[in-house]
Amino acid sequence: MKKTTLLTAASLVLAGAAYADSDETIRIPINEWTGQHISAHITGTLFEKAGYTVEYVTAGAVPQFAAIAQGDLDLQPETWTNNVGDIYPKAVDSGDIVVVGGLGLQPQEGWIYPPYMAEKCPGLPSYEALYDCAQAFASADTFPNGRLITYPADWGTRSKDVVAQIGIPFAPVAGGSEGAMIAEAKAAVAAGDPILMMFWQPHWLFAENDFDWVAWDAADGECVEESGQTRGSACGFQQASIDKIANKDMASKWPGAAAIYEAMSIDNATQNTLMLEIDQKGRDLEEVVAEWIDANEATWMPWVEAGKAAMQ
Repeated sequence: MKKTTLLTAASLVLAGAAYADSDETIRIPINEWTGQHISAHITGTLFEKAGYTVEYVTAGAVPQFAAIAQGDLDLQPETWTNNVGDIYPKAVDSGDIVVVGGLGLQPQEGWIYPPYMAEKCPGLPSYEALYDCAQAFASADTFPNGRLITYPADWGTRSKDVVAQIGIPFAPVAGGSEGAMIAEAKAAVAAGDPILMMFWQPHWLFAENDFDWVAWDAADGECVEESGQTRGSACGFQQASIDKIANKDMASKWPGAAAIYEAMSIDNATQNTLMLEIDQKGRDLEEVVAEWIDANEATWMPWVEAGKAAMQ
């Protein structure tokens, strides 16, 4: 099998030849959200192109870490660091889980508004502008205060807490569900109506509509929204990072796959677009991922070549 490394990575992939350094199956967990499904299947597809055998295993976002630490699962390409529980940091500290690097996604949580609202609220995107133009975001139920759509009540009170801390004249109104929030945002944009809403990305909504983000004061270190914020020193919301992680033995068992994994990267625009195809247009996940692979050889081929180089 080592002789195949004399060929170019492109020849190997296009000809269907394998240069995998092990026939042991690589097990990738599948979590509860579409974006992670996309990250997992892009990762697995590239491994398969290099000749590896891949198995996708349904696993909870927090329970998966014990399985990765124990070697029952091998890697997780999309680990949100704000949702890891207690096992994950201990496994990283002990060396049972290795943080390979960032996936490339730039997660963001905060308040979004349509670009046309900048004309009605001069000073945006700074949150300071909202003190003077709250009425531009008001509804009949909240006037003279602005209306802020927050996460559903069972998701916590992050936006409500920030509003109270900085004394901004907005009435937080909990969204009924993710779907209800999206429906209200799309309806407001279609009608040119005001809307200010707590939301997050990556998300397919940003592949379909343009939104801007409220800007906050720079934090001294990490922004922790649960602590007391005041006007003039309001950092808004704690932001996550999204990491690629693996069991400590991955690099020694599959050095080629480990090099592919380390090199691969997915950005927000890519994931947002693919999520739109799956979640809104009802297309099959594997079909959408395969279509992206076929159309983006120039993007992923260097990752596959990195795997080949690691075996020489």
